[in-house]
Amino acid sequence: MEEGLKRWLFEPMVARLIGVLAGLIVVYAVHRALQRSVGKYVTRPETRYRARKLSTFVAYLLAVILVATIFSDKLGGLTVAFGVAGAGVAFALQEVIVSVAGWIAISFGSFYAPGDRVQLGGTKDDVIDVTVLRTTLMEIGEWVKSDLYTGRIVRVANSAVFKSPVFNYSADFPFPWDEITLPVKYGSDWQYARQMLENVANEICGEFAVHSHEAWELAVRKYLLEPAQIEPMVTLVANDNWLEFTTRYIVDYRKRRFVKDRLFTRILEEVDKSDNRIRLASATFEIVGVPPLVMERQQHPPKS
Repeated sequence: MEEGLKRWLFEPMVARLIGVLAGLIVVYAVHRALQRSVGKYVTRPETRYRARKLSTFVAYLLAVILVATIFSDKLGGLTVAFGVAGAGVAFALQEVIVSVAGWIAISFGSFYAPGDRVQLGGTKDDVIDVTVLRTTLMEIGEWVKSDLYTGRIVRVANSAVFKSPVFNYSADFPFPWDEITLPVKYGSDWQYARQMLENVANEICGEFAVHSHEAWELAVRKYLLEPAQIEPMVTLVANDNWLEFTTRYIVDYRKRRFVKDRLFTRILEEVDKSDNRIRLASATFEIVGVPPLVMERQQHPPKS
């Protein structure tokens, strides 16, 4: 029995399998040690995330090289079999293959990266992880107003980048434009109202305009873009009901809701201090031309 066991252990195929298993155990152990070291000694979240992803990729690469090296003399005879099997696998796993192609496009095509805010697959989310098959997102919006997390984790197949538009809020120009409107009654001091809005917008959003100039210049050099006004601007439209002022401004995509809150707070403070020079309008309805309503009481003869 011992001789049979020794003969079985020294079989070439068994020895190779044992070598592969031992090598994979070593690769896994080193990978786990690196993961623990990264989590312990790297403090910046972005650097820690990228280091862990890199160590995982290197571990997979070493595992593939190990298997290919040990079985290198056997791979040539399996070429035809792999070709036939590959055709069937490609047909059965079309979505998986497209997702892998999507991962390659994401990695080298600058669609998005972890940390970006995107609209993908019909939802607006922050990218928190990208793997070979799926992109993991933290959902924003839905039942929560504006750009705040809902707490739901969304996983979207990487093939989505080929099937629908990908809106990236933070790639080349992370300062989207936003607007607020203010209805003002006719008879108000509209020039004073315009100046007040310009002052408030520059006070709250002027810093974003300064920081966004360099990013905008880089985007202009990279793409065919027309000149655009970075500084806050106020426009006026006079409609049937009121004077409608629109304040347009640059904002950091991560601070959109908070900046809007500060803008409205400062505007209401200035309206209160304007001593009725600025009167806010609201939708009111006046019913005119209603004909008078005449009611007649019919007299019935007394019953006999």
